[in-house]
Amino acid sequence: MRRVLSNKKVVIFSVFLAGLCSLVYELLISTTASYFLGDSVKQFSITIGLYLASMGLGSYISRFVKTKLLRSFIAAEILLGIVGGLSVPLLYLAYAYGTVFWPVVVGLIMTIGALTGLEIPLLTRIMDEEESLDVNLANILSFDYLGALLATLAFPFVLLPVLGTFRASLVLGLLNLLIGLVNLGWFADRLERRSRVQGYLLTAGAALVLGGLLAGSGPVMDRWSNQVYEDRIVYREQTPYQKIVMTRWQDDLRLFLDGNLQFSSLDEPRYHEPLVHVPMSQVQEPRRVLVLGGGDGLVARELLKYAAVEQVTVVDLDPKIFELARTHPSLARLNNRSLHSPRVQTATKDAFVFLESTERRYDLILADLPDPNNVSLARLYSRTFYGLVRSHLTRDGVFVTQATSPYFAQEAFWTIRSTIEAGGFSHTYPYHVNVPSFGEWGFVMAAERPLHPQTATPAADTRFLNDDIIPGLFRFPKDLQPEASPQPSTLDQPRVLDAYLDGWRYWN
Repeated sequence: MRRVLSNKKVVIFSVFLAGLCSLVYELLISTTASYFLGDSVKQFSITIGLYLASMGLGSYISRFVKTKLLRSFIAAEILLGIVGGLSVPLLYLAYAYGTVFWPVVVGLIMTIGALTGLEIPLLTRIMDEEESLDVNLANILSFDYLGALLATLAFPFVLLPVLGTFRASLVLGLLNLLIGLVNLGWFADRLERRSRVQGYLLTAGAALVLGGLLAGSGPVMDRWSNQVYEDRIVYREQTPYQKIVMTRWQDDLRLFLDGNLQFSSLDEPRYHEPLVHVPMSQVQEPRRVLVLGGGDGLVARELLKYAAVEQVTVVDLDPKIFELARTHPSLARLNNRSLHSPRVQTATKDAFVFLESTERRYDLILADLPDPNNVSLARLYSRTFYGLVRSHLTRDGVFVTQATSPYFAQEAFWTIRSTIEAGGFSHTYPYHVNVPSFGEWGFVMAAERPLHPQTATPAADTRFLNDDIIPGLFRFPKDLQPEASPQPSTLDQPRVLDAYLDGWRYWN
């Protein structure tokens, strides 16, 4: 009885950890695919569907395993550790060096799913001699699902922020190998000597590979990054919210979030000056300004050029961006230490949540948010969001948002304008500027009163913007104008997301 109880404990331990590892692998693959391709809903939906279908395939395949069940289970566990552990490194490799990223994603999902689906039927049959079928299934499935629950909690709160995707897959792979090793040792008397030796050798070899990659993950990631990013990396960190990379080449400092360029120091005034100084020229008494996004401090830098501005509130989701903007010498020099100014307050919050939780009104609201390349960001370009923005403006207040490229993502740009109008703004003013690092880039300004931006004069020192340039910003050539006004984007139907991805898919 004691031996039976011990066997049950080993099996339950194995099922629990296997369920945890398997689900984390799929979360890692989905997250990595989202980093590189955007549209997290699509990536996670495809992953879940393929994973479940592949588990069914694995369960079906198990019927053809007639003998040596324990050896087959241990082999599946070791293979799962190898494939799962190498999943993210393989995705990084596929993205950096080839055009086979999607086939690799699909192959990994299906392999992990099939191996996971193979395990439970094998374990049930292995324990068939010691417990009845109903008890076996109850024990195995309950602990498998419990492991899956722990995986969904550990992934966002521990694994991703502490280890990042690359290291997390390697650590989970080693954990999977440990399951195989424990079963090799515990059930040694049920295995042939040849099978044991092969299992130990395969586990040891795989552990050396995964452990070596884990130990050298810093240099490996540096080398990979150098393949993807053209310039030397001066800062890199995975936060709970995004992957931050900063590069430098001579005088060019660049910031990337999840692989997407945020600015180049060589031409960032071409972006930030139209975003700030055009609407500032339309506000009579710009005392209180809200910046949604802009945690790098560059928008705040431009706003602090106005003595009339008494308070600038910058809202950004990721505290690491604020920390970087304050403490990194290159970025702090570029933003003129704007976040150290007593006139600047920072709030670490989601922009939507911030607007819902404050009663304050502002003379100017600037949205310097990332492009709407996933559902979470698309909600910040929705009719509801713009309605919230409108409710937090003073009577004569002005709102401006960056609105992606009217050339590369034309429909998305004009969808943003339609959505702002649907959010209740009586007057909207789209404009655009050429930023060499980005190409043609767009903004939309809005207010409850008529504005006269074409005759605006910057009231602060600028490097790019002047009186002669401003009128041309509001003129669009025929190939940038929409054939018809697109439907607005809503929380329920994030049309801006589809328009954005369709537009950029061609160019990428």
